Amino acid sequence: MRRVATIGVYGFTPVAFLAKLADGGVGLLLDLRQRRGVRGPEYAWANSGRLQDALAAADIGYRHVKELAPTTGLRRLQYREDDRQGVGKRDRVALAPAYAELYVREMLDPYDLGALVAGLPDGSATALLCVERDPAACHRSLVADRLRAEHGLPVTHLRPD
Repeated sequence: MRRVATIGVYGFTPVAFLAKLADGGVGLLLDLRQRRGVRGPEYAWANSGRLQDALAAADIGYRHVKELAPTTGLRRLQYREDDRQGVGKRDRVALAPAYAELYVREMLDPYDLGALVAGLPDGSATALLCVERDPAACHRSLVADRLRAEHGLPVTHLRPD
């Protein structure tokens, strides 16, 4: 049976991140980031090349799904709301309603999730990756909610301990 997990980068060390994926039975990671990097040395392990190497060593597949990554304009809209609330990206706990609405309309609605689901493995979970620690603060939760609602896929959110 196909199943979905979500995971962020913030709050994890590289070892803990890979362990959480293994504990969650993840066999494929879908990278939903536009720019597949994270600023700062603490999270350099999550930059695309390093992450792909670590996943390959752990026998976890990797795919970049840029079509589900928020555009620069959408990210700027969220950053404006973060500034208004006085929170940083690493401290955000929820998406701005305007961001969520536009993401769904502009990115998620036109995307063929049926084709994506058809290509997911049956014997392991597929993890949706972005950077935010809390899934409710990230667009990956919108994708996961749609996969649950329209395709009946169970969803688990993997968080740092």
